Amino acid sequence: MMLRARMLETLRGLDPLLQALLAGGFTWAVTALGAAIVLVTRRLSPAVLDAMLGFAAGVMIAASFWSLLVPAIDMAAAAGGVRWLPALVGFLTGGAFLRVADNFLPHLHPRLRMEQAEGVHTAWHRATLLVLAITLHNIPEGLAVGVAFAAAAQNLDVAGGATFGGAVALAVGIGLQNFPEGIAVAMPLRREGVKPLKSFWYGQLSALVEPVAAVTGAAAVLLIGAILPYALAFAAGAMIYVVVEELIPESQAGGNADLATVATMVGFSVMMVLDVALS
Repeated sequence: MMLRARMLETLRGLDPLLQALLAGGFTWAVTALGAAIVLVTRRLSPAVLDAMLGFAAGVMIAASFWSLLVPAIDMAAAAGGVRWLPALVGFLTGGAFLRVADNFLPHLHPRLRMEQAEGVHTAWHRATLLVLAITLHNIPEGLAVGVAFAAAAQNLDVAGGATFGGAVALAVGIGLQNFPEGIAVAMPLRREGVKPLKSFWYGQLSALVEPVAAVTGAAAVLLIGAILPYALAFAAGAMIYVVVEELIPESQAGGNADLATVATMVGFSVMMVLDVALS
């Protein structure tokens, strides 16, 4: 307990850009840990994977509300503006950004056939398209983490708003839901005969964007503090788009809908408790 407290205090004293980099590195490492499952097995129970994806969806929904939208609304209220406006604009803009990226960036969701690849047509290999699918929604996750640490660094922890503990909770929550994402990329490749180390490589590769996105988000907020509530809501909108467009449908598609639904509620509860307890 004391060791954990010392670690948090050490992290609190670091530069916010370094905090964002370390937090983004942590979320990448958990993705790599998930991908490492292929080093010991080439198959995973569909029920387990569906439950994991449902859990990830619940975490992202809770994080979008408790860690991003609520602070954005409170910051706008503290600044004396229309309290719901930055949250509304940022949220819809985040969703629109993911919709445009989803429409143009070539990618393939796990469990789908090559002819079901989305985005512009390309001759890229299946492995590349799988990595790009997960990479696409790792970007808002990384941005969310970086923005949260930048908000805490600017002492904008108004009532119910951004705090250092809340930023840590967000990083932990996103890390937890990244575990099945690493599996979702690596396991299909392993089942198709790709060698274990290569499958692992592609699985962890999908999350390398998170430290970059985290530092980018933190730097943008530190340079232009006024965009903070919009940035928080932008990340929330992008994450909700991913949940509705990808995670929930995938978790429900394997014939384990009830299990995936319960797992979604468990994920939401875990993230809610993390955010409230650490904020």
